[in-house]
Amino acid sequence: MAQVLRRLRSSQPVARFQRCCGLFPAAEEGAGDGLAGTVAGGDHLPARDTCPGSSPARQRLPEANGVKSSPQPQIVMYIGQVTKDILKWPRPHSPPVVKLEMRAEYGMPSTHAMAATSISFTFCIATINQNKYSLVLGLMAAFVFSTLVCLSRLYTGMHTVLDVIGGTLISAALIALTYPAWDIIDHLMLTSPFCPILSIVVPLLLCYNYPKLEDYSPTRADTTTVLGAGAGATIGFWLNNLYAAPNYPNESLHLNLPPISEMMMVVLAKFLVGVFILLVTRYFIKGMALRVLCSRYQVSVNNLEARRRLEIEVPYKFITYSSVGFSATVLVPLVHDLLGLI
Repeated sequence: MAQVLRRLRSSQPVARFQRCCGLFPAAEEGAGDGLAGTVAGGDHLPARDTCPGSSPARQRLPEANGVKSSPQPQIVMYIGQVTKDILKWPRPHSPPVVKLEMRAEYGMPSTHAMAATSISFTFCIATINQNKYSLVLGLMAAFVFSTLVCLSRLYTGMHTVLDVIGGTLISAALIALTYPAWDIIDHLMLTSPFCPILSIVVPLLLCYNYPKLEDYSPTRADTTTVLGAGAGATIGFWLNNLYAAPNYPNESLHLNLPPISEMMMVVLAKFLVGVFILLVTRYFIKGMALRVLCSRYQVSVNNLEARRRLEIEVPYKFITYSSVGFSATVLVPLVHDLLGLI
């Protein structure tokens, strides 16, 4: 067993998977740093710092009107990020692995694998009674989605096989352990008068007590981003439940779909309006929070090292993304309604 685990933790299986996908090291002068690669056919792949979905801030709650809300993604991300900084396992070595991303954090477990497994299977289980589709079909879709995300982490050279398996198993265990309490948590999150206070206080305490590292790592900032967005979204759901009429009945969902062209136009308009509102919210709230905090601690807003300090990084990230989460669940639907995009 120990030998199997060592093999899964090594970089060789990742490199072999990349070769099977047609990804090979670049020419000799670029292969030493592993920051570039070529695919079959000779197309050059430059080094990348980010990829679609690489930021934990993009993880969304499995919540829809008439569907249970769940803190599962926030719990999963926090546990995953903390585990990384406790274990301190390195990412795959390059060479032999071709790295298509550069991240200054540790590898075990893969939080992408954790988030993909948690969100897809939680969404499937939570919506099975609200929508007319078979459980088998939902589980298959969740399996395919989470598998593709896991394989993408191997392809980009960011995780070992053991990192991905570990992340998937942790999420599966958390789903199994928390599932019996989903109804209770959902009821408290939507009806308790203490929900807004707890949604802010608990995540802030977790962020301020994040494990300290000798060298700076973006994991604390990423974790604060996720917890902040989740806190803002939770408060938004709570307000919607108190003051907004539900858009869907509790029984099975019946859809009267408009013509496909009309539906696509509405979807595109809603997307563009929503993205615009969220970008504007982030821009103004981030600027205001940074100016206030930097003025309070008498540092320059452009001082990157100062912005990484605990007393500045945590509150400015939390305020910014809790505002984004709140806007996404309250302000954006309100604007959609005012514009008739329903």
